[in-house]
Amino acid sequence: MSVATDVLVIGGGVTGVGIARDLAMRGTDCVLVEREGLSGGTTGRSHGLLHSGARYAEADPEGAGECIAENRVLREIAGACLRDTGGFFVRLAGDDPDYFAAKRDACRDLGIEADVRSGAAAREAVPELPPETERVMRVPDAVAYPSRLVAATARSARDHGASIHTDAPVTDLHRDGADGGAVTAATVGGTLDDRIEADHVVNATGAWAGECAALAGVDVRMSPTKGVMVAVEHEGLDTVLNRCREPADGDIVIPHAGQVVLGTTSVGVDDPDEYARPERDVERMFEECAAMMPALDGREPARTYWGVRPLYDPSAAGEGARAISRDFFLLDHAERDDTDGFTTIVGGKLTTHRAMAEAVADHVCARLGVEGTCRTADEPLPGHDDPAALDRFVEEFDAGSPDDADVIGAPS
Repeated sequence: MSVATDVLVIGGGVTGVGIARDLAMRGTDCVLVEREGLSGGTTGRSHGLLHSGARYAEADPEGAGECIAENRVLREIAGACLRDTGGFFVRLAGDDPDYFAAKRDACRDLGIEADVRSGAAAREAVPELPPETERVMRVPDAVAYPSRLVAATARSARDHGASIHTDAPVTDLHRDGADGGAVTAATVGGTLDDRIEADHVVNATGAWAGECAALAGVDVRMSPTKGVMVAVEHEGLDTVLNRCREPADGDIVIPHAGQVVLGTTSVGVDDPDEYARPERDVERMFEECAAMMPALDGREPARTYWGVRPLYDPSAAGEGARAISRDFFLLDHAERDDTDGFTTIVGGKLTTHRAMAEAVADHVCARLGVEGTCRTADEPLPGHDDPAALDRFVEEFDAGSPDDADVIGAPS
């Protein structure tokens, strides 16, 4: 016996559940499978920043524009999946004033609110900042709670008819001919333990996209990088802190209710499951972030977690790889690899996941001849105004993750 569906989505991170939600809202029969609980991969092991786009404004205005657009959408639909903190880009003594000015001008050119304040005014608003603070730029950054965001998106997908299966790893992908052909089915183990027949299969497995594609005999070369996040007990900080310099290790502090999260490093890895986790990287987070927040000096971690970014080398794209943006790519394996019925989405950020999902849903619906437009930017997520309901969804979909473990289920 097997399960039949229009679309099978493999991967239960924020992009995968976003795709399932979009497809289901367009009336497409959709099944999503995830090898662990939802948000168990990169999504739940990020630093949880909802980007304003300011981080990329001067270097990648296209990507920054996508971030601020999606930032505004998520503020409308995601409610208590976010915490509206705002963010400071902090210029310390010795930091390049020209870099600060270039970022300010680029933000304003893109319509990203950028309010420049003196060091004294900044320290009055955020006492954690050091005396060496010379200027700050306030931007509309925010904190995202990935567990809630993923769980609420999955609940919306299910409410619109999608089937969501956790602890259901894909062990094989099947093609309809001995010498290749369309991908038509998947063998799924775990709690589902069945074969799923699908008209189209979407690979939304992030850093594991190469391994998933290999099950269909397709080559997708990922270039994942690892990063460490360190949570420290600290109450009172209510603004995201970004060091205003070229992106580097230890240049961001994310506030939670009773903790702050320090991030991050970026080191290439060969295997997204097996890689070294040196203690020196943890120490470096304290050393670098303490320059912006001296109260961190000499502190001990409350918890430490590592994540792997799903980076993709565009030079490996080949035919059929459509650069939806500079940040993420849709790989159409029908054009690229003569493999119908199979699409991979790679790259991206938590902030832009909804736009990524829309691009995939547009592509899949065009392939299947399904009419319907995207409505995911217009309909609020279920439970968006009820943190307790969101936390019940997290439990329901086993979506708890290291990123926001100190927040989910905590008394409000």
